[in-house]
Amino acid sequence: MRPASAPPAAAIPQFALYGELTWGAGAEGVHIELIETRSRVYDWHIGTHTHAGLFQVLFLFGGQVRATLGDTVVELDGPIALTIHPSLVHGFAFSEEAYGYVLTIDQNLLFAAAGQDGNLFTSLFVEPLAIGLGPVAEARERIETLLRNLILEATWPRQGHTLMLDWLARCILLMLARVQAERHIAEKTGRNDFELFSRFRTEVERHYKEQWRVPQYAERLRIPAVRLNRLCLKIAGKSAFEITQERLMLEACRKLTYVSASVAGIAYELGFQDPAYFSRLFKKLVGTTPKEFRQRTQASETLDRGKEAPILEP
Repeated sequence: MRPASAPPAAAIPQFALYGELTWGAGAEGVHIELIETRSRVYDWHIGTHTHAGLFQVLFLFGGQVRATLGDTVVELDGPIALTIHPSLVHGFAFSEEAYGYVLTIDQNLLFAAAGQDGNLFTSLFVEPLAIGLGPVAEARERIETLLRNLILEATWPRQGHTLMLDWLARCILLMLARVQAERHIAEKTGRNDFELFSRFRTEVERHYKEQWRVPQYAERLRIPAVRLNRLCLKIAGKSAFEITQERLMLEACRKLTYVSASVAGIAYELGFQDPAYFSRLFKKLVGTTPKEFRQRTQASETLDRGKEAPILEP
């Protein structure tokens, strides 16, 4: 990485994907596209911006990029992977021959993927990392194969589409984490904001079914609840309470989709003593009742299976 002078400060826009203000109600937790897909539209220049609640990895396999990362500008040659956390101001200027992928992952999927091991992917996003892929040919080939499979799945959805996106994205991040670990990069920044936020999300994964309140999380982290809320608003664009509720509803949606238990049974499993209250909260946060959500999901899967069925000649 070759540092250069940073551009003058300016108003920094916040996007879902660059140029798009919202992620979309029906969007999956994973988005993948070729670098050229969006960059060519903007003459290979992506202005500085942030993505609240979204993590990104830029995989550059060929060409060059001039990347603005906060107050630093670096010039990078492929093959390399560049990691970006939600609150990082960043922008890119690519060479016209630049080739690679941009992987965007919703924060809920990232932290849910870590499960009980909340630090599984944290090392990739504590600070922006430029992870060289040139010296690790086998890992680079495996990562590029996974990326090709991911973009193929995104282009042609089939049965289990969302799960496949989820699994492929996890595999890519895990491969990248292995590369990072094997390179023995031990540059720690101490207990910075992102590490503290990561610890909070780890605790959410452990205790969301117990429906811990924000003060309980703050006490576990040994910080005031006010600071925890400010931290979440800064990095995720949402309060700590909203994040806990969002994680709870994400699990509810998954169970309604993949588990045959009754709505009441799912409510009890998620820590609700009153299934009626669970239904009201679900409708408030998701926009539909649990029963309607399940019916809509089943209807969508039935339609997808119908599209995959072979056409029989009379």
